[in-house]
Amino acid sequence: MAEVQLATASEKQVWRKDYLKEYVRESGFMPYMGRGPTSIIMAAYELQEQAGKTINIPLITRLTGAGVTGSTVLDGNEEDLGNYNCGISVDWLRNGDRVPKSTSFKTEIDLLGAAKAMLKQWSSEGLRDDVIEAMLSLVTTGDTTVLLADSSAANRNAYNAANSDRLLFGKLVSNYSATWATAVGNIDTTDDKCTAASMSLAKRIAKQADPHVRPYKTADGKEFYVAFHGSRTFRDLKADSTITAANREARPRDVESNPLFQDGDLIYDGVVHREVPEIDTVAAAGTYNLNGIGASSCDIRPVFVCGQQAVGVAWGQEPAPKTDSTKDYGFRPGVAIEELRGVKKMAFNGKQHGMVTAFFAAAADS
Repeated sequence: MAEVQLATASEKQVWRKDYLKEYVRESGFMPYMGRGPTSIIMAAYELQEQAGKTINIPLITRLTGAGVTGSTVLDGNEEDLGNYNCGISVDWLRNGDRVPKSTSFKTEIDLLGAAKAMLKQWSSEGLRDDVIEAMLSLVTTGDTTVLLADSSAANRNAYNAANSDRLLFGKLVSNYSATWATAVGNIDTTDDKCTAASMSLAKRIAKQADPHVRPYKTADGKEFYVAFHGSRTFRDLKADSTITAANREARPRDVESNPLFQDGDLIYDGVVHREVPEIDTVAAAGTYNLNGIGASSCDIRPVFVCGQQAVGVAWGQEPAPKTDSTKDYGFRPGVAIEELRGVKKMAFNGKQHGMVTAFFAAAADS
């Protein structure tokens, strides 16, 4: 009796389709990622359709001049239309597993199937960490960014000087200095922990920045900024009496919805606060990091208050599954994943575009 057999290629296509969706979702950033210019994390796929290593994303700035009134001649008084560019370069990312028959015959576990799941987790964690590193990166000149972990004192000072309208050090605007070491040295554990008041200040800074940090819009037209926290600043914000009172008095009282009972996003004063624990890990890693750089050598942690076009992710090739059943005459089959991707903070004319970065004193749990 003839039986229909599913072609191996079809199986791979199903895996490929599900892989991208699932690994982006598991990164934790999927709700804020989209193809449109109103997304916090812009996803660009143009390099899949044409050769190239870099995709250039343009920014056209708003008109701010007064124009003319009455019978004043407009000819010759036109306003220049500002335009800038942010390039995102892509590179290959690959990983794989081999499961020899000498191993697989000893167990009923589908080790190749398990390898696929672990590859998806590897991709998810890689995308998450790349987005965090991009958020924490420093804009130096034009659209050039440098990872904080690899930055020099000159990089950090250039970043501070150019981004004075979108940086907050502790609870006071006056803590700012064009010299990075001075600014972070003004942050202390007494006054400069993350609080509801300091996050409202960061929101006002976002609104007043030039170019503006435009808020993220939900499907029903509501506007929010989204603040991404590590566990330390999220802990301090959650303990703030204003936030506790808001959760107690203004949020649903049922166990499933109120963060007093179930951990989850905090919402206050038009800002959605989302915890991404790995922000703390990334901030503490590298040749230069945020441990021990505040007043009295206190640890500092960032909060990224994001609006539209904060980060760009470019795919030259979506994750593609690969299988190899030929090595050692088929005795050592393998499964792998490869993708062509780049992640970068959106930057124009020396400024980070869709984000206010706040830094707070954030001690480790004792």
